[in-house]
Amino acid sequence: MENSSAPSSPIAELVARARAAQRIYETWSQAQVDTAVVAAGWAIIEPARNRELAELAVADTGVGNAPDKVRKNHRKTFGLLRDLQGARSVGVIGEDPARGIVEIARPVGVVCAVTPSTNPGATPANKIINALKGRNAVIVAPSPKGWSTAARLIEFIHAQFDRIGAPRDLVQLLPSPVNKQSTAELMRLCDLVVATGSQANVRAAYASGTPAFGVGAGNVAGIVDETADVNAAADRILLSKTFDNATSCSSENSLVVVDAVRAQMLSALKDRGALMLAAAQKATLQSLMWPGGKLSPAVIGQSARVIAERAAALDGANREGWLAIAARNPRILMVAEDGVGHEHPFSGEKLSPVLAIYSARDFDEAAATVARIYAYEGAGHSVGLHSTVPERALTLGLTLPVSRVIVDQAHCIATGGSFDNGLPFSLSMGCGTWGKNNFSDNMNYRHYLNITRVSRPIPERVPSEDDIFGAFFAEYGAG
Repeated sequence: MENSSAPSSPIAELVARARAAQRIYETWSQAQVDTAVVAAGWAIIEPARNRELAELAVADTGVGNAPDKVRKNHRKTFGLLRDLQGARSVGVIGEDPARGIVEIARPVGVVCAVTPSTNPGATPANKIINALKGRNAVIVAPSPKGWSTAARLIEFIHAQFDRIGAPRDLVQLLPSPVNKQSTAELMRLCDLVVATGSQANVRAAYASGTPAFGVGAGNVAGIVDETADVNAAADRILLSKTFDNATSCSSENSLVVVDAVRAQMLSALKDRGALMLAAAQKATLQSLMWPGGKLSPAVIGQSARVIAERAAALDGANREGWLAIAARNPRILMVAEDGVGHEHPFSGEKLSPVLAIYSARDFDEAAATVARIYAYEGAGHSVGLHSTVPERALTLGLTLPVSRVIVDQAHCIATGGSFDNGLPFSLSMGCGTWGKNNFSDNMNYRHYLNITRVSRPIPERVPSEDDIFGAFFAEYGAG
């Protein structure tokens, strides 16, 4: 776990200091560790600090909105602290006398936490707290735009550490200016990399030579079937799609509506502030969002009103029409879509309050449409379902390449854990091998642990040949 060579760079010096602090922290009791965890949580949850971090995040990244970031910082951190309360992560954490197995929690060492600009406060806090729960040190490698928010967060954490006597070097920050080279060096020198953000960052983490957890691409689709309560579904979808200007990888990007309720569903969405664009407006919006084929920062994390204003500046011939849309202050913009793939960019992730609407004859066709979308982008993440037929959720879980099926919930609120569902609170969702990840659950404190198993002898249990092969031989013979 420890590199014996002398530090030869500023990054190596950071890691050396982290290792020294981690050696001290590794001797702490469960009660002491839990105090450090709560201290780090309080660093971001305290209302004045939370507000400062949220406002700084928006000011520096230009992404999302401060009120929702305040809610996210609080809710995701408070929920994580609830999940961790009483969880054992020091010493013996599990015993199975029948199997003669004892499980012992051990730290992984120094964690490199790669974090995105979309959540420059909440995501580092989540990773720091989970790492601390496992008696690890952690060094945050933020996006360049998110650096100042992460720096302020860590200042707050250090102040709380001073109160409890914890080493400050348990939590550190990659120095500014952050770049690919410094992040790559940090990933190489640490013991575990946990990467959230762009697929380029995730691929770099996997290629670093250090054990790594990375997340797959978002591009969530939701299904509204003919049995759904369309008003309740519209409420949930609008909440999910507008939260923090749809910066979450768990916000719906496409909605597949069964024909029998399409009119009612679109009406319910319209009543709540969604606006369906005409074909010409859709073409202008596509030009704004994907100049040169790549999603533009001009729309990422912006409100629907701002996006309409920027479309007006782009489309001189229809400027007044776009300004009229902006004046209505829509909550989301909708476009009708039926294609999938590079020639139909609205079928991909948009990171903005723009929603593609697909139609399907029935539930089976809706599921097939989602499968087409995920064959293009988003495989492994999750799918939403608004339905009163319980079996349909199981059908999606058995057939679609998804790690989560979110039923009758606001998707971006529910996917990363919620107080009214059983998923762990997290901002890093594994997407399994479908999303080129090595895990498919919500990242949690157990991912930051090594587990040593003590094995003791138990009474021998040897099956007979008939126990193993009897049914097979009876059916097919012993040939």
